[in-house]
Amino acid sequence: MRQTISILVENRAGVLNRITGLFSRRAFNIESLAVSVTDDEDISRITIIADNGNSVLEQVEKQLNKLVEVIKVRTLEDDAIIGRELILIKVNATPQNRQEILTIAEIMGAKVCDISPTTMTLELSANTEKLATFEGLLKPFHIIEEVRTGMIAVQKGSGKI
Repeated sequence: MRQTISILVENRAGVLNRITGLFSRRAFNIESLAVSVTDDEDISRITIIADNGNSVLEQVEKQLNKLVEVIKVRTLEDDAIIGRELILIKVNATPQNRQEILTIAEIMGAKVCDISPTTMTLELSANTEKLATFEGLLKPFHIIEEVRTGMIAVQKGSGKI
């Protein structure tokens, strides 16, 4: 079962290592990890998508809350979040197929980041399902390189972590 965990921490060296160590010791698989500073540069937000298998996530939350650098921990339900990932995909783009690639990009809401005589690099920020569809549509053009960020998420409505 996949869980989205949002953690506010003090922006200090070694904090991420201690947090991921907790997941490792509990045999949780981290599928996605995104870290960035918040509007307060002394605080970072860590978004983790973890597969807990048969383990109890509550144990990890309690352990996270015991860490001195952790300010707040919240498990976010899938229906209560707005989550996005970013993907950059470089594909073969010949003069013959360039327009077809541009059409796919336009329909999916992607942006062209770079273009050369033989390649095109596209950028799309969306939910995981839309990124998978985008990737599938571009596979026939031969994906040369692909990179994705981890998911970032905020709670819907007026709630916050």
